[in-house]
Amino acid sequence: MQRRRPTAPLPALSPAALCLWLALGVAPAAHAGLFDDEEARRQISDLNAKTSERLETTSKAQFELANQIQALREENARLRGQVETLTYELEAANKRQQDFYIDLDARLRKLEPQASSADPHLAEGKPADAAPAADGKTTAPRPPADPNAEAHEYEAALNLFKGKKLKEAASAFSGFVKAHPDSTLAPNAQYWFGNAQYALGDCKKSIDAHNSLIARWPQHAKASDALLNIASCQQELGDAKAAKKTLETLQSKYPDSPAASTAKQRLKNR
Repeated sequence: MQRRRPTAPLPALSPAALCLWLALGVAPAAHAGLFDDEEARRQISDLNAKTSERLETTSKAQFELANQIQALREENARLRGQVETLTYELEAANKRQQDFYIDLDARLRKLEPQASSADPHLAEGKPADAAPAADGKTTAPRPPADPNAEAHEYEAALNLFKGKKLKEAASAFSGFVKAHPDSTLAPNAQYWFGNAQYALGDCKKSIDAHNSLIARWPQHAKASDALLNIASCQQELGDAKAAKKTLETLQSKYPDSPAASTAKQRLKNR
């Protein structure tokens, strides 16, 4: 039986060699941990930067959205105010138009008897007397024209107006005045021509028509009504100052007319 040879003992290490050996064995692990920490911190820093950037972008978007919402609210309020104003103006215009047609209907009723008796001599249909010729002989009279043609023409224009055929009525009244400038119905036709223009929404033409009536027939009963209608048109056009002056002129020139009473009431309500 052989004996095992004893193992040679490890050589003893000096303290310096031992430190070197420990440094070489442990340092790599320590350095690896150090590098892992730096990478984690870098990633966290990058994540924080990205998060901050996203938060800043979101905040800007929210701020812009809030501004847009506020702008929309202000625009909505402005539009609501405009709608309320337009609604009021429309109601006022409808009220003026309603009053106009009520007054118009009353005036038309008063005019109907006048149209039927515009020229009583013509209405009787009497032929004209025979006129003596230059040699003293009597010539046979010419067949008379329709004695009521003028009155019928005027009444036809009124019927167009009553039927709300305003363009046709305006043309008929204008044609009547041109064809019969000396007729007793010419001032009335001029007045209704102005009213037809007003009903058509053309206040400027209406004012011109009524001014023409006042200039040609200042003493006619329709002159005061024409001034009242001019004031209505001026108010419709937004010229309140001119409308006020016209109403005052109406009161001054035609103080005893029904139109003057209306003018007084309008001035009082201002």
